[in-house]
Amino acid sequence: MNLQEQALTYPLDTTAGETLPESGSTFPIAPGVKWIRMALPFALNHINLWLLRDKLEGREGWTVVDCCIDRPESRAQWEGIFASELEGLPILRVIVTHMHPDHIGLAHFLCQKWSNENWTCHLWISATDFNAARMACQVTPALSSGHGGEAAAAFVASHGMSNPDYLKQIRERTGYYAQMVPSVPTSYVRLMDGMQVKIGGNDWQCISGYGHAPEHIALSCPALKLLISGDMILPRISTNVSVYDLEPEANSLTLFLDSINRYAPLAPDTLTLPSHGKPFIGLHERIKQLHEHHADRLQEVIEACRLAPQTAHDIVAIMFKRALDLHQLTFAQGEALAHLHKLWFDGVLVRRKENGVYRFSTVSKIST
Repeated sequence: MNLQEQALTYPLDTTAGETLPESGSTFPIAPGVKWIRMALPFALNHINLWLLRDKLEGREGWTVVDCCIDRPESRAQWEGIFASELEGLPILRVIVTHMHPDHIGLAHFLCQKWSNENWTCHLWISATDFNAARMACQVTPALSSGHGGEAAAAFVASHGMSNPDYLKQIRERTGYYAQMVPSVPTSYVRLMDGMQVKIGGNDWQCISGYGHAPEHIALSCPALKLLISGDMILPRISTNVSVYDLEPEANSLTLFLDSINRYAPLAPDTLTLPSHGKPFIGLHERIKQLHEHHADRLQEVIEACRLAPQTAHDIVAIMFKRALDLHQLTFAQGEALAHLHKLWFDGVLVRRKENGVYRFSTVSKIST
């Protein structure tokens, strides 16, 4: 446990060790709230999902928050949940915090399985992320999904990536999203910032967030002192904040830092339920840590750009000290660019494009 984690409290852990739900089962968090943990085949090797006891239109059942990617292992885990954890009740609706594959991948599976002639199990999600997910899972080689294809390869090349093997792999990675999200439901219920969703007799407030996803929705329940934070507030890592080819002029980091401030009014003893890592108390401390983390990274970027013009690819080695595979590298370059863009929008850096590649320098360096 690092020093930042030591400033947080993990109330579910005991002297015997950390508390984690077993595969195919749940762990009780609060009355009517269950924690599911599913494996992911990435460096970030798990996702947390949530079951909320519910009553909707007079029907007793459950609301699911987030789904995991679509793969046989995840479907099998869900079948185990259906058999042992639902107390004989149906899933009534599926809430998805945002459109990334580990969150929405099995929404179509869950909604279809729990719909019948007398009940439609709807997907509840922000409009922006619903449409982004539909576009991404229907992508063709001629289009860009923000995850691969010609446009994505050209974009990362314009920000300094030159390895021909990497560019070839990105160019050919047109089906990356659809492999994990082969489909999304054809209709949805819109979640919006400030909206109150009644779940199991309690009001859960939607809090929109930006920078990580197009329109991320977190859910806060003051009565239970719970925050389902999705990917916006994680206890061990800072969530990825990137700039992609679909929105090449984005100021993603500013959006993210402004967004996490929106959780500050919540009670200090709120139990935060993150999508990765363990439930923790210390929301305000974690917000402070995230601001300090990105402030440190921004200062590193300024110092590098003061010495010489830098591409986003150059900045990766400054911000990330470990070896990265291509999957990690594309995220890292997107995050490096997000830091460069914030400083560029703030007027600290200037940007020049030469020979098809963008480089950033401090204003004073350019003016001398």
